[in-house]
Amino acid sequence: MDNKPAPMDLPTPNKLVEEEDDDSMLNNKKLGGIKTMPFILANEICDRFASSGFHSNMITYLTQELNMPLVQASNTLTNFGGTASFTPLIGALIADSFAGRFWTITVGSIIYELGLVSITLSAVLPSLRPPPCPTQQNCQEASTFQLWILYISLLLTSLGTGGIRPCVVTFAADQFGSDKMITGRSKKWNFFNWYYFSMGLATLTALTVVVYVQENVGWGWGLGIPTIAMIVSIITFVIGSPLYKKIEPGGSPLIRLAQVIVAAFKKRKETAPENPKLLYQNKELDAAISLHGRLVHTDQYKWLDKAAVVTESESVSSNPPNLWRLVTVHRVEELKTIIRMLPIWAAGILLVTSSSHLHSFVIQQARTMDRHLSKSFEIPPASLSIFGILTTLSGLVLYERLFVPLARRFTGHPSGVTCLQRMGIGFVINIVATIVSSFIEIKRKSVAAHHNLLDDPKAIVPISVFWLVPQFCLHGIAEVFMSVGHLEFLYDQSPESMRSTAAALYWTAISMGNYIGTLLVSLVHKYTGENSNWLPDRNLNRGKLEYYY
Repeated sequence: MDNKPAPMDLPTPNKLVEEEDDDSMLNNKKLGGIKTMPFILANEICDRFASSGFHSNMITYLTQELNMPLVQASNTLTNFGGTASFTPLIGALIADSFAGRFWTITVGSIIYELGLVSITLSAVLPSLRPPPCPTQQNCQEASTFQLWILYISLLLTSLGTGGIRPCVVTFAADQFGSDKMITGRSKKWNFFNWYYFSMGLATLTALTVVVYVQENVGWGWGLGIPTIAMIVSIITFVIGSPLYKKIEPGGSPLIRLAQVIVAAFKKRKETAPENPKLLYQNKELDAAISLHGRLVHTDQYKWLDKAAVVTESESVSSNPPNLWRLVTVHRVEELKTIIRMLPIWAAGILLVTSSSHLHSFVIQQARTMDRHLSKSFEIPPASLSIFGILTTLSGLVLYERLFVPLARRFTGHPSGVTCLQRMGIGFVINIVATIVSSFIEIKRKSVAAHHNLLDDPKAIVPISVFWLVPQFCLHGIAEVFMSVGHLEFLYDQSPESMRSTAAALYWTAISMGNYIGTLLVSLVHKYTGENSNWLPDRNLNRGKLEYYY
C-alpha cells in the first residue's frame, strides 16, 4: 500500500486498515439504511422551511416593523448570521465528545423552537414593537426592551442552529453502511446533491408561501407558520429514533488534536524512526474512533510523528498511556488530515464576506422597483430569492445528468471534475454575479434620476424588478458548484470520528465571513461621509451601492 500523500491541491481520503468485525457489520445492517431517510429528510425539510421562512424576509421586519436603520438592521442580521454559523463548531464538539449526533440535533431543535416562539410573540403583541411608520421618515425606533426581545430570539435560534447544522448531514450519512452512497463514487445520485435538492425545495416553498403571508396577511402568521413547521420537524425526527444507527461519540476531537501537538512538542528532540511501523499503535485505544479501520501513516508533516515515538522511559504496557506524551499513529494522522483541509476551508471566508450583505441590500432594492405581475398582484421583495433556488434545483439535476458525463469524457474523473475544480468554478461565477449586481444598481438609479425620484425613499422606480433576476440566477449556479463541492470535500477528506467537526468548519468559514462582512459594511458606512454615503440608512437612491459591490 502506497503511503505517499496526494498532491496538496486535493488530498485523497486517508487510507484505512479495515478492521470491522462480523458482529459489528451484522448490527449495522439492522439499523440505519434508506428506511431512515424519510424521517431525517422530513426533519431537515421542515427545519429548512422554518429557518428560511424566518430569516429570508427578516430585513423587512427589522426596517418596516421595528423601524431600524438599514445598515443597523443589515449588520444585526449578519452578526447573528455569523453567530449561527459559529455555533455549529460548538455543537459538533458536543456531538463528537459525549452527546452523540441524535441528541445534539434534538436539543438544538428545541432551543431553535424557543427562539421562534419568542420572535412570533413580539410580532403578535403590540407592546413588543414600536408604533407603525408608513412614511419611513422620522420614525420612532424600537426601545431597548423591544430590541432585547429581538436579540434573545435571534440568539436562541443561533444556538439551536449550532446543534442542527453540523450533525444532520453527517447523521444521515452515518445511516449507510458504505461510503460509496455518500460521496457519489457509486452509480447512485450523490447524497449531497439529494440533500441540497431537498433543502432547495423547502426553501422555495418558504420563499413563496411564508413571505407572501408576511407581506399580505401579517407577521403574526408569517412567523407562526415557521414556528409550527419546526414543531413538526422535531416530532418527525424523534419518531424515527428506533430506526437510526447511532454511532457512539469517541471523545472530544479537539482534545485529541491538542494531545498530538503537545506530545510532539514534548518530544521535539527525539528522532522519528525511518520505519513507520515502529511508531506507537493501539487497536483497542482507537476502537471507538475507527469503526471502519485505522488511518495509515503518511509522509507529510513528519514532525508530528514524534508524538507517536516510544521512548525508553515510557511504559507502553500501561493501557491507555499518558496521551499528552504518547499518541497513536491514527491520532497523528487525524491532525495531519485537518491540516491538509485548512487551506481549502479558509478559501471560502472572503467569498462569504463579499456576499454576506447582498441579500439584505437586494431586498431593499427590490422594494423600490416595479414588482407587479398583474394589476392586482405584486411579488414580495424577499420572494425574488426563488429565482436563485430554482436555478440551484435545476442546476443540481443538470450538473449530475449533463455536466458530469460531459466532463468525464475530457477528464476521465468519475465525478467529472474534482471537488476543488468544482469549487473553483463556483468562485469565478460568484465574482461575475457581484459585477452584474453593480451594473444593475447603476441602471436602477439612472431610471430613478430620469424620473426625478432620487429624493423619495418610498417611491417606486419605473423599472421592472426582474432586472435583479440575473444576479440571483448566477448566485444559484455558483451554489451548485461551490457550496455542494465544499461540503462534499470536507466530508470526504475528514476522518470518520471528526466528520461533525469537519462539517462545522464549513459553517465556521461562513461565520468568519459574515463578521468580516459586518466590519466592511460598518467601515464603508462610517467613512464615506454623511452627504454622499455609499450605504445610507433610509434612502438607497442617494447611496452608492454599486461602489460597495
